[in-house]
Amino acid sequence: MTVPPEITARKEELCGLINKFNYQYYAVDNPEVSDSEYDRLFRELKQIEAEHPALLTLDSPTQRVGGQVLDKFIQVSHSLPMLSLDNMFNEADLKAFNKRVKDWLNSENTPTYIAEPKLDGLAISLRYEQGILVRAATRGDGKVGEDVTVNTRTISSIPLKLIGSGVPEVIEIRGEIFIPKLGFESLNKQQIADGKKPFVNPRNAAAGSLRQLDSRITANRPLEIYCYGLGEIKGLAEMPESHSAAMSMIEKWGCRISPELQKVSSIKACEAYIKQIGERRDTLAYDIDGVVFKVDDLYLQQRLGFVSRAPRWAIAHKFPAQQEMTTVEGIEIQVGRTGALTPVARLNPVFVGGVTVSNATLHNQDEIDRKDIRISDTVIVRRAGDVIPEVVQVVLSKRQEQSKPFILPSRCPICDSEAERLEGEVILRCTAGLYCPAQRKEAIKHFVSRKAIDVDGLGDKIIEQLVDKGLVDDPADLFTLKIGQLSALERMGDKSAENIINAIDLAKKTKFSSFLYSLGIREVGETTARSLAKHFLTLDALKEADEEVLIGIEDVGPIVAHSIVTFFHQPHNQEVIERLLMAGLEWPKEQQQLTNTVLSGKIVVLTGTLEELSRSEAKEKLLALGAKVAGSVSKNTDYVVAGRDAGSKLTKAEGLGVKVVDESTLIEWIR
Repeated sequence: MTVPPEITARKEELCGLINKFNYQYYAVDNPEVSDSEYDRLFRELKQIEAEHPALLTLDSPTQRVGGQVLDKFIQVSHSLPMLSLDNMFNEADLKAFNKRVKDWLNSENTPTYIAEPKLDGLAISLRYEQGILVRAATRGDGKVGEDVTVNTRTISSIPLKLIGSGVPEVIEIRGEIFIPKLGFESLNKQQIADGKKPFVNPRNAAAGSLRQLDSRITANRPLEIYCYGLGEIKGLAEMPESHSAAMSMIEKWGCRISPELQKVSSIKACEAYIKQIGERRDTLAYDIDGVVFKVDDLYLQQRLGFVSRAPRWAIAHKFPAQQEMTTVEGIEIQVGRTGALTPVARLNPVFVGGVTVSNATLHNQDEIDRKDIRISDTVIVRRAGDVIPEVVQVVLSKRQEQSKPFILPSRCPICDSEAERLEGEVILRCTAGLYCPAQRKEAIKHFVSRKAIDVDGLGDKIIEQLVDKGLVDDPADLFTLKIGQLSALERMGDKSAENIINAIDLAKKTKFSSFLYSLGIREVGETTARSLAKHFLTLDALKEADEEVLIGIEDVGPIVAHSIVTFFHQPHNQEVIERLLMAGLEWPKEQQQLTNTVLSGKIVVLTGTLEELSRSEAKEKLLALGAKVAGSVSKNTDYVVAGRDAGSKLTKAEGLGVKVVDESTLIEWIR
């Protein structure tokens, strides 16, 4: 049925008006119409769409309220990583950060910074294509997050369609989703009225609300957003030169930015900003846990780049943790994957920094002795960095006369094996290895984790049941499991059991570095495992290496070398590895890193979309040729490999005079 043109025109007019009024209400806090007028226009739009379904589009303002129920969240790879921030806690840290920035830039001048409160919420990346919201993903681990598009569309302060002119073909806008204090209070009152458990703090409530499989629940939660940065951009006519200009740009398109955003051009101005935000912390409408400073100039940001998973051009000042007084009801010993015996204080529950704290790590015997912490002591507890509960000190004036110093046991509390403390270490460890039930569970959980062997669907609770029932004693036993054994577990049917068996079978084909990481050798993380795999190429060669040979490898020091040699000399570990190989675990032969090629020691940056290779494949090939693959362009970059739709990295390379090559040259290098 053809829709009359005047109806189509009215529908477009209503969408434009409502989007405009949403922008004025949420983004700039300057409503232009009354609520009743807004509601009247909204009802009219809904009626038109009900009578003419062909006019209903995804970017219509009527499509905010969710009604979709998901089975699970889909994993999403971020086109540009969502980096975390390094922390600072005092003026000395701020000055040290500023000095590092100036040193990296080889400048004596303090750059202009952008300052804004650090919201205590959940990071989100909003992807707009042709101005329409097509995907929203959580930060996750920075590289891979969860697709929460359906839920995000229910949040009124997030535009479904960007307004105004100059909107690019693709733009990813990063922000923080949170629940305001008043909204949190109302939410908890409703939870109590409904006979449900109240939320502990606004951040947990926001995270839980956004990650609902039923978007109707999310729609009823008072979620809001402030946008703070950009990710991938394609087709933007003119790139802004500064972060502040970028924020003004997206604000004009309808995105909400922090009203506290401010330029600061000196360390004194930074300190003044920290002071005034700290003084107003309790009066702000939302929870914050600090202040963020970013270098404003985007070109300088690119020059500074990042280290590990944090940018060099930004830092978060964390406010002092809140402290409360409570009592130590007991001290228990936890045994970790590597056999570490960690004392944990069981506290009389106390509300600190927005959460109820009932446990606090005591780290080790040296820490207990230093603070002289005893059972029944009254102590001051804080959440260090607003994350980890910590016992700050004992209130000696309240100590009971009969209290005695606490000494860690000389035997493992789980398996009663001898516990030892190696020279130069502060940690006491159980010597039983995989024989200890506590280590056994954690070792198997580590073995099947995503960055190790990666067995999809084999979660912690299933592993705990398998160990408790005696079905699995070590990682090799996983490959002997039968469907019937798994289906007999709690909440496990035949289909789920079959899926896990298939996943275990698929995990037999792995990478040498992943296999080494999965073994849980002390001090051997992902990076060290990759270095070992590249150097030795085969398991036999690694097993025969002595400490002197190992110390000569990148990322391997004396402690790591000792751990590796000790691990492979243990008969029990040899037996488990042999059984794993007999079960069918295999990996392609590692390519030895070449040292006499045109790329040996050269710094290469990949940008744009490659046609023949994935970005990860290209990186592996370049590393095998002896190159160093960097994430950002600098004056030290030797080559930039530019694929289709190469963006700012290509522009910067051309500006710095860095040699730019295409994918065909990359293929020639590889061949």
